[in-house]
Amino acid sequence: METLELTNVEAKSVSGKWLAFALCVVAYTLSGTVSTLMSVYLPVAIPELKGEALSQAQLGDIGAYVNAVYLYGWMCGGLLFGVISDRIGRVKSLALVTALYGIGTCLVTIVPDWYTLLAFRFVTGMGVGGVLLIATVYISEIWEARNRAVMLGVLAVCFPVGIVTTGSLNLIFSNWRTAFGIGVIPVIAALLIFLLAPESDKWKHTKTVKDNGEGIFYKTNRANLISGSIIFGSVLIGLWGIFSWLPTWVQTLLAAGQDGQKERGLIMILLGVGGITGGVFSGMLINKFGKKITLMATFATCLIMCCVLFITNSSFSSIIYIETAMLAFCFGISQGALSSYIPELFPVNIRGTATGFCFNVGRFFTATAVFFIGSMVSVLGGFGNALLVFTIPFLVAFIVTARSK
Repeated sequence: METLELTNVEAKSVSGKWLAFALCVVAYTLSGTVSTLMSVYLPVAIPELKGEALSQAQLGDIGAYVNAVYLYGWMCGGLLFGVISDRIGRVKSLALVTALYGIGTCLVTIVPDWYTLLAFRFVTGMGVGGVLLIATVYISEIWEARNRAVMLGVLAVCFPVGIVTTGSLNLIFSNWRTAFGIGVIPVIAALLIFLLAPESDKWKHTKTVKDNGEGIFYKTNRANLISGSIIFGSVLIGLWGIFSWLPTWVQTLLAAGQDGQKERGLIMILLGVGGITGGVFSGMLINKFGKKITLMATFATCLIMCCVLFITNSSFSSIIYIETAMLAFCFGISQGALSSYIPELFPVNIRGTATGFCFNVGRFFTATAVFFIGSMVSVLGGFGNALLVFTIPFLVAFIVTARSK
């Protein structure tokens, strides 16, 4: 009888773990969708909200506000909800942030002007920042060590899967307001997470032991906090700057009169597919070569492919699809590897707060850099030259990784 009871408890634990992972996959995937959805519809949404045709420079200026505000929200959400998850638990906080970005996305369907759009995108960014952090920490705590890195790599892949969904929505819905109705799905997922997902036993254990008082800035955590923040932040700046503006850059390469819907949609799909493939391979590459060599090789290749993409193309051709896919593959490897690496640098009682700091402290600089891209377009003579600036962070990430232990 005791054996039967233990077997039932174990089976329930395993099923609960897989259910939690499935719900995290949904929340993580759709966070990728809502993060890039405005980028792909930007060339049509902003002129409609402004009620007039816009020049390339004007589109760059207003689009910079939209993307920067979203990233500021993402940063605030990642920092705030990391602390909250250490206090109230992983499940409650994950349900909260998933609902937050779902509601923020739904509200875009009724947005009256681009000023209100800024507020809704800020709220959505807060939710997404919380989801990417808490889901990663949650899975790292409920999964056994022997295949934890693989599961986290799969989870990281879900973000580019969401990007593929973005490209698909762009091909299906010409009306951008209709596409933002997808926000209802994460709202439903949030309810299921709250009702069905099991809480992390590791987090619950921290509530039964005495706090040793060692915060994220304590000397034993300081070195990991600094290096993790610089590496992740640098990659984030390069990745987000390119992801956000690549569809708009593609539009500028097309001949006058082409709406670019097909090209922009396919580019977003390739970004997603390349990221998915890279994320899948990230775990295998780490097991084969180790974290440091894998990350250094990835950052170096990102640097090279960005230069090839933005320097050698002055008009649109099919080679851009291939180069974009190769760059996205490297992006996927970097995100899969870093999602596995960063949380394990810190003890459980401060893991949410510390990981949130590493994931998001660089987001302030990312948002600021993206904000100024409109001015960079005018000064540097086009989106291609402006985006080329975003290759520099990959060099920074390479150097810091090389110097780390």
